[in-house]
Amino acid sequence: MVNYLLKKSYRLKDLKEIEFNDLWGGHGVFSTMWIFDKPSKILFFNEHINNLIKSSKTYSIFKKTLKKDILNIINENLNSKTNYNHLLRIALNKKTLSISLRKRIKPKLNFDLKLVNLKRQKPEFKNLKYKEILKHLTKLDNSRADIGLCSNNKIFETGTSNLLFVKNDKVFSPINKFYKGITYKFFRSKIKKIIKKDISINSLKEFDEIILIGSGKGVASVKTINQIKWNRKNLKFYNILSRHYKSAISNCKRYS
Repeated sequence: MVNYLLKKSYRLKDLKEIEFNDLWGGHGVFSTMWIFDKPSKILFFNEHINNLIKSSKTYSIFKKTLKKDILNIINENLNSKTNYNHLLRIALNKKTLSISLRKRIKPKLNFDLKLVNLKRQKPEFKNLKYKEILKHLTKLDNSRADIGLCSNNKIFETGTSNLLFVKNDKVFSPINKFYKGITYKFFRSKIKKIIKKDISINSLKEFDEIILIGSGKGVASVKTINQIKWNRKNLKFYNILSRHYKSAISNCKRYS
Protein backbone atom coordinates (compact mmCIF):
# COMPACT_ATOMS: atom_id res chain seq x y z
CA MET A 1 0.00 0.00 0.00
CA VAL A 2 1.25 3.48 -0.90
CA ASN A 3 1.87 5.82 2.03
CA TYR A 4 1.05 9.42 1.17
CA LEU A 5 2.72 12.42 2.75
CA LEU A 6 -0.08 14.53 1.29
CA LYS A 7 -3.30 14.09 -0.67
CA LYS A 8 -5.79 16.88 -1.32
CA SER A 9 -8.43 17.85 -3.86
CA TYR A 10 -9.69 21.26 -4.89
CA ARG A 11 -12.68 22.47 -6.85
CA LEU A 12 -11.14 23.58 -10.13
CA LYS A 13 -13.24 26.70 -10.65
CA ASP A 14 -12.34 28.42 -7.36
CA LEU A 15 -9.71 26.16 -5.70
CA LYS A 16 -11.89 25.50 -2.66
CA GLU A 17 -10.65 22.37 -0.89
CA ILE A 18 -13.00 19.39 -1.15
CA GLU A 19 -12.91 15.70 -0.19
CA PHE A 20 -9.91 13.96 -1.73
CA ASN A 21 -10.44 12.13 -5.01
CA ASP A 22 -7.49 10.57 -6.83
CA LEU A 23 -9.49 10.83 -10.11
CA TRP A 24 -8.19 7.50 -11.45
CA GLY A 25 -10.38 6.09 -14.19
CA GLY A 26 -12.07 9.36 -15.11
CA HIS A 27 -11.89 11.70 -18.10
CA GLY A 28 -8.83 13.78 -17.36
CA VAL A 29 -5.05 14.06 -17.32
CA PHE A 30 -2.20 13.99 -14.85
CA SER A 31 1.53 14.51 -14.46
CA THR A 32 3.98 12.95 -12.02
CA MET A 33 7.07 14.95 -11.10
CA TRP A 34 10.07 14.28 -8.89
CA ILE A 35 10.40 16.77 -6.04
CA PHE A 36 13.65 16.68 -4.10
CA ASP A 37 16.03 18.53 -1.75
CA LYS A 38 15.57 21.38 0.71
CA PRO A 39 14.51 23.95 -0.39
CA SER A 40 12.49 21.83 -2.77
CA LYS A 41 13.21 21.53 -6.49
CA ILE A 42 11.15 19.80 -9.15
CA LEU A 43 13.02 18.16 -12.01
CA PHE A 44 11.83 19.36 -15.45
CA PHE A 45 9.04 21.35 -13.79
CA ASN A 46 8.21 23.69 -16.66
CA GLU A 47 8.23 20.84 -19.17
CA HIS A 48 5.81 18.86 -17.00
CA ILE A 49 3.44 21.79 -16.51
CA ASN A 50 3.50 22.81 -20.17
CA ASN A 51 2.74 19.24 -21.17
CA LEU A 52 -0.09 19.04 -18.63
CA ILE A 53 -1.58 22.25 -19.98
CA LYS A 54 -1.30 20.95 -23.55
CA SER A 55 -3.05 17.72 -22.56
CA SER A 56 -5.77 19.62 -20.69
CA LYS A 57 -6.59 21.47 -23.91
CA THR A 58 -6.85 18.18 -25.80
CA TYR A 59 -9.25 16.87 -23.15
CA SER A 60 -11.26 20.15 -23.09
CA ILE A 61 -10.55 20.83 -19.41
CA PHE A 62 -8.18 23.76 -19.86
CA LYS A 63 -8.30 26.78 -17.57
CA LYS A 64 -6.36 29.98 -18.32
CA THR A 65 -5.00 30.25 -14.78
CA LEU A 66 -4.03 26.58 -14.56
CA LYS A 67 -0.27 27.04 -14.18
CA LYS A 68 -0.74 29.78 -11.58
CA ASP A 69 -3.29 27.66 -9.71
CA ILE A 70 -0.96 24.65 -9.63
CA LEU A 71 1.92 26.77 -8.36
CA ASN A 72 -0.24 28.27 -5.63
CA ILE A 73 -1.41 24.84 -4.48
CA ILE A 74 2.11 23.42 -4.52
CA ASN A 75 3.50 26.35 -2.51
CA GLU A 76 0.60 26.19 -0.09
CA ASN A 77 1.21 22.53 0.66
CA LEU A 78 4.99 22.20 0.67
CA ASN A 79 7.00 22.57 3.86
CA SER A 80 10.19 24.62 3.56
CA LYS A 81 11.77 22.54 6.35
CA THR A 82 11.23 19.19 4.62
CA ASN A 83 14.00 17.52 2.67
CA TYR A 84 11.94 15.97 -0.10
CA ASN A 85 12.48 12.85 -2.15
CA HIS A 86 8.91 12.36 -3.32
CA LEU A 87 6.72 12.01 -6.38
CA LEU A 88 4.32 14.89 -6.81
CA ARG A 89 1.21 13.97 -8.77
CA ILE A 90 -1.09 16.63 -10.23
CA ALA A 91 -4.35 15.34 -11.73
CA LEU A 92 -7.38 17.16 -13.06
CA ASN A 93 -10.71 16.70 -14.73
CA LYS A 94 -13.40 19.24 -15.59
CA LYS A 95 -14.31 19.86 -11.95
CA THR A 96 -11.40 18.84 -9.75
CA LEU A 97 -7.68 19.36 -9.32
CA SER A 98 -5.95 16.81 -7.06
CA ILE A 99 -2.46 16.79 -5.62
CA SER A 100 -0.61 14.00 -3.82
CA LEU A 101 2.87 13.28 -2.54
CA ARG A 102 4.36 9.83 -2.04
CA LYS A 103 7.88 8.66 -1.30
CA ARG A 104 10.02 8.08 -4.38
CA ILE A 105 11.45 4.56 -4.34
CA LYS A 106 14.84 4.07 -5.93
CA PRO A 107 14.92 1.04 -8.27
CA LYS A 108 17.44 -1.67 -7.47
CA LEU A 109 19.86 -3.21 -9.94
CA ASN A 110 18.20 -6.65 -9.64
CA PHE A 111 15.15 -5.32 -11.47
CA ASP A 112 12.69 -7.64 -13.24
CA LEU A 113 10.27 -6.73 -16.01
CA LYS A 114 7.03 -8.71 -16.08
CA LEU A 115 5.34 -8.87 -19.48
CA VAL A 116 1.59 -8.24 -19.40
CA ASN A 117 -0.89 -8.30 -22.26
CA LEU A 118 -2.25 -4.82 -21.58
CA LYS A 119 -2.29 -1.47 -23.36
CA ARG A 120 -3.16 1.98 -22.10
CA GLN A 121 -6.17 3.79 -23.53
CA LYS A 122 -5.07 6.65 -25.81
CA PRO A 123 -1.43 5.99 -24.88
CA GLU A 124 -0.18 9.16 -26.59
CA PHE A 125 -1.64 11.15 -23.66
CA LYS A 126 -0.99 10.98 -19.91
CA ASN A 127 -4.64 10.31 -19.16
CA LEU A 128 -6.30 8.92 -16.05
CA LYS A 129 -7.41 5.57 -17.52
CA TYR A 130 -4.92 3.65 -15.37
CA LYS A 131 -6.97 1.35 -13.15
CA GLU A 132 -6.04 -1.90 -14.93
CA ILE A 133 -2.37 -0.97 -14.79
CA LEU A 134 -2.60 -0.08 -11.10
CA LYS A 135 -4.11 -3.50 -10.34
CA HIS A 136 -0.89 -5.07 -11.58
CA LEU A 137 1.47 -2.51 -10.04
CA THR A 138 0.00 -2.81 -6.55
CA LYS A 139 1.05 -6.48 -6.51
CA LEU A 140 4.72 -5.62 -7.12
CA ASP A 141 7.62 -4.24 -5.14
CA ASN A 142 8.25 -1.28 -7.45
CA SER A 143 11.88 -1.05 -6.34
CA ARG A 144 12.42 -4.46 -7.94
CA ALA A 145 9.84 -4.82 -10.72
CA ASP A 146 7.55 -3.17 -13.23
CA ILE A 147 5.15 -4.45 -15.87
CA GLY A 148 5.91 -4.32 -19.58
CA LEU A 149 2.77 -3.35 -21.50
CA CYS A 150 2.42 -5.60 -24.53
CA SER A 151 -0.09 -5.88 -27.36
CA ASN A 152 -0.05 -7.88 -30.62
CA ASN A 153 3.29 -9.44 -29.64
CA LYS A 154 4.92 -5.99 -29.26
CA ILE A 155 6.13 -4.16 -26.17
CA PHE A 156 5.55 -0.39 -25.91
CA GLU A 157 6.25 0.93 -22.41
CA THR A 158 5.95 -0.07 -18.76
CA GLY A 159 3.30 0.72 -16.20
CA THR A 160 5.38 3.68 -15.01
CA SER A 161 8.08 4.45 -17.57
CA ASN A 162 9.31 4.62 -21.13
CA LEU A 163 11.64 1.94 -22.46
CA LEU A 164 14.90 2.06 -24.39
CA PHE A 165 16.48 -1.05 -25.88
CA VAL A 166 20.22 -1.34 -26.59
CA LYS A 167 21.92 -3.72 -29.04
CA ASN A 168 25.44 -3.46 -30.42
CA ASP A 169 25.80 0.10 -29.05
CA LYS A 170 22.63 1.22 -30.85
CA VAL A 171 19.59 2.54 -28.97
CA PHE A 172 16.07 1.60 -30.04
CA SER A 173 12.60 2.78 -29.08
CA PRO A 174 9.10 1.68 -30.14
CA ILE A 175 7.74 3.64 -33.09
CA ASN A 176 4.44 4.85 -31.60
CA LYS A 177 1.41 3.89 -29.49
CA PHE A 178 3.12 4.88 -26.25
CA TYR A 179 3.37 8.04 -24.18
CA LYS A 180 6.57 9.98 -24.79
CA GLY A 181 7.32 11.25 -21.30
CA ILE A 182 9.32 14.28 -20.24
CA THR A 183 12.32 12.16 -19.22
CA TYR A 184 12.17 10.36 -22.58
CA LYS A 185 12.26 13.72 -24.36
CA PHE A 186 15.24 14.79 -22.24
CA PHE A 187 17.24 11.72 -23.23
CA ARG A 188 16.20 12.07 -26.85
CA SER A 189 18.16 15.34 -26.82
CA LYS A 190 21.21 13.64 -25.32
CA ILE A 191 21.45 10.44 -27.34
CA LYS A 192 22.94 10.91 -30.80
CA LYS A 193 20.35 8.66 -32.43
CA ILE A 194 17.37 6.67 -31.22
CA ILE A 195 16.22 4.20 -33.85
CA LYS A 196 12.45 3.83 -34.04
CA LYS A 197 11.45 0.21 -34.42
CA ASP A 198 8.59 -2.12 -33.49
CA ILE A 199 9.96 -4.16 -30.59
CA SER A 200 8.48 -7.63 -30.69
CA ILE A 201 8.47 -9.85 -27.64
CA ASN A 202 10.25 -12.49 -29.70
CA SER A 203 13.13 -10.08 -30.40
CA LEU A 204 13.80 -9.10 -26.78
CA LYS A 205 16.50 -11.73 -26.32
CA GLU A 206 18.59 -9.92 -28.95
CA PHE A 207 19.10 -6.84 -26.76
CA ASP A 208 22.06 -6.25 -24.46
CA GLU A 209 20.28 -3.75 -22.21
CA ILE A 210 16.69 -2.72 -21.51
CA ILE A 211 16.39 0.58 -19.68
CA LEU A 212 13.43 2.26 -17.99
CA ILE A 213 13.32 6.07 -17.97
CA GLY A 214 10.74 8.25 -16.25
CA SER A 215 10.02 10.60 -13.37
CA GLY A 216 9.32 7.79 -10.92
CA LYS A 217 12.20 5.49 -11.79
CA GLY A 218 14.72 8.02 -13.09
CA VAL A 219 17.02 5.63 -14.95
CA ALA A 220 16.63 1.92 -14.17
CA SER A 221 18.31 -1.07 -15.75
CA VAL A 222 16.32 -4.26 -16.23
CA LYS A 223 18.30 -7.25 -15.02
CA THR A 224 15.86 -10.00 -15.98
CA ILE A 225 12.69 -10.84 -17.85
CA ASN A 226 12.13 -14.18 -16.20
CA GLN A 227 9.21 -15.15 -18.45
CA ILE A 228 11.48 -15.36 -21.50
CA LYS A 229 14.75 -16.07 -19.64
CA TRP A 230 16.32 -12.76 -20.71
CA ASN A 231 19.29 -11.44 -18.74
CA ARG A 232 21.11 -8.15 -18.95
CA LYS A 233 24.45 -8.36 -20.77
CA ASN A 234 26.05 -5.17 -19.42
CA LEU A 235 25.40 -1.71 -17.92
CA LYS A 236 27.18 0.42 -20.50
CA PHE A 237 24.30 2.64 -21.65
CA TYR A 238 22.68 2.63 -18.23
CA ASN A 239 25.83 4.27 -16.89
CA ILE A 240 25.89 6.80 -19.76
CA LEU A 241 22.26 7.77 -19.23
CA SER A 242 22.76 7.94 -15.47
CA ARG A 243 25.52 10.52 -15.93
CA HIS A 244 23.25 12.68 -18.11
CA TYR A 245 20.47 12.37 -15.54
CA LYS A 246 22.72 13.30 -12.63
CA SER A 247 23.85 16.36 -14.57
CA ALA A 248 20.22 17.44 -15.03
CA ILE A 249 19.66 17.02 -11.28
CA SER A 250 22.75 19.10 -10.46
CA ASN A 251 21.61 21.88 -12.80
CA CYS A 252 17.98 21.88 -11.66
CA LYS A 253 16.83 25.29 -10.41
CA ARG A 254 14.03 26.19 -8.03
CA TYR A 255 10.68 25.87 -9.79
CA SER A 256 8.63 28.99 -10.57
